[in-house]
Amino acid sequence: MTDVHDDGVAATRIPADIARPDRVLGPLTARQAAILAVGALVLYGGYWLMRPFMPPLAYLVMVVPVAGVVTAIAVGAREGIGLDRFLLAALAHARAPKRRVHAPEGVPALPGIVSEPLARAGGSAPAVMRMPIGGVGPVGTVELRGQGQAALATCSPVNFDLRSGAEQQGLVAAFARWLNSLTGPTQILVRCHRTDLAPLAGRLHEHAPALPHPALERAARAHADYLAQLAAGGDLLGRQVVLVAREEVPRHPRRSAAGSGRAVQRVREAVRGLAPADISVTPLGAEQTTALIAAACNPEAPALPLGTDVEGGKA
Repeated sequence: MTDVHDDGVAATRIPADIARPDRVLGPLTARQAAILAVGALVLYGGYWLMRPFMPPLAYLVMVVPVAGVVTAIAVGAREGIGLDRFLLAALAHARAPKRRVHAPEGVPALPGIVSEPLARAGGSAPAVMRMPIGGVGPVGTVELRGQGQAALATCSPVNFDLRSGAEQQGLVAAFARWLNSLTGPTQILVRCHRTDLAPLAGRLHEHAPALPHPALERAARAHADYLAQLAAGGDLLGRQVVLVAREEVPRHPRRSAAGSGRAVQRVREAVRGLAPADISVTPLGAEQTTALIAAACNPEAPALPLGTDVEGGKA
């Protein structure tokens, strides 16, 4: 990166994929080599089975498309996911029920007054929704139903474009140092939520007479009217940056309680590690984490007033 006010700014290298699997056979990973080996053995076995009934050239012509498909599945990728995993996920999605409801007690059967043709016209009954979240602990950690624990925090945004080249370099270097210090899975989530400006406009109108000068009162009322006009114009969206630190299930069952403590500790490390990058990290408690998950699961809920500290940070 360069800047007109700086003679030159060096670039900072950030690892693009620190979780990339190791190459064990040329450019192939162990998983890719296993898929290709199994496919070659199956095709070779098919050759010996079809040898008495089919010429080798005909069998070769027949298996070339199959070999191409197996090779594409083994070495191909989409959105950073191997095609084999992508296809397995697609099959699992196709077999999973599409209609799910929150019913911890189970989905009740249709009443007897509903005729059989009407029940068939309504389609299959909805399935019970199984959320991946088992609960929120007292310190704010999220239980992931056998997949470990996660701790959440909100992050303040950084205005990057208005900084000089040297300042941008410093921010990127600080962020790179934090990335290199990570010891476990970490996710940065940017979510949008609706914002209601009406309560803020009402508070401005209410406190405007207490201002020490009439000009300030008029300015406050004019700003309140502007906010009310914005609120009446349509839905306003606010952005929230959420940091999620996850700790996987420990191998030893006695260390399961330490996973939540380690997740909280990693969030605290992010508070110190991102401070040089001018990013304020605010860990979320139990109530704030619960409110954030509820708002993410129900985006059509009533809009949050601006300034409400429900999700660990001002909306």
